[in-house]
Amino acid sequence: MKKFFKMSLMLMLSASLVLSAGCAKKSSNEEGSNRLEKIISRGYIEVVTEPYFAPNEFIDPTKSGSEQYVGSDIEFAKYIADKLGVELKIVPLEFGAVLSSITEGKYDLAISALAYTPAREKAMILSKSYYFAENAPGYGLLIREENADKIKNTYDLADRTVAVQSGSLQELFANEQIPEYKELKRVSSTTDGILMVQENKADSCVVSIPMAQLYIDANEGCGLSIVEDFEFTVDKKLSGVRVGIPSGENELAEKINELIDEVVSSGQYEKWHEEYTEYAKQLGL
Repeated sequence: MKKFFKMSLMLMLSASLVLSAGCAKKSSNEEGSNRLEKIISRGYIEVVTEPYFAPNEFIDPTKSGSEQYVGSDIEFAKYIADKLGVELKIVPLEFGAVLSSITEGKYDLAISALAYTPAREKAMILSKSYYFAENAPGYGLLIREENADKIKNTYDLADRTVAVQSGSLQELFANEQIPEYKELKRVSSTTDGILMVQENKADSCVVSIPMAQLYIDANEGCGLSIVEDFEFTVDKKLSGVRVGIPSGENELAEKINELIDEVVSSGQYEKWHEEYTEYAKQLGL
């Protein structure tokens, strides 16, 4: 847990440095009439992510610098940069800042396990889906094992505290599918929410079941479990993971969708996802 808080502090500090550098850079003139042309002209692409969502994006503490950011989404970002013939610059931010930075056009792409929501569709261009996890569990409730007989569905949360990542699809589920709760605590990352439940600061956290199961498997004796035989209802249009692109950048969106077709049809993204699921397990994440 101390390691997590240390990494969180490092992330905030590095994000502040990147933001300040980014603001200065944006004031200079760039060649090209649209963002895709500008990316190619300047020779690098800036991809923003919240690196606490294994296996999509997470931190390998044995590495440093940009090499510490790993995951299936990071591999996809590398693939995009390679296909464009430019350098990849990963910008780590907390999830709310990931969304706002793309809405404001500060960075080129958000690749951070983004799902579709109506609000996001209005604020940015959302790409085609590149990962569906059709045979994997969806979203559920993480609780302490001691409450397994007391919390079996959302109706059992009426007098309990629920943690949820701010701005996430999980927050949408909490608002629309939990009839009543005592308090909704919004946190910057799902990992923060998981720790709140573990530390008895919340009774439940709305989670991606595969991501939460990775945490439980890697932290034997953590005292956590996922509510059995329960999943939130997911609208088909919400399914799939997408890339966030600043509004109006249609040429860039078209190129990203083209590259998505490549990694989906070849099965490459699925291979990355399987590879980094095992990677995360080995790191104990």
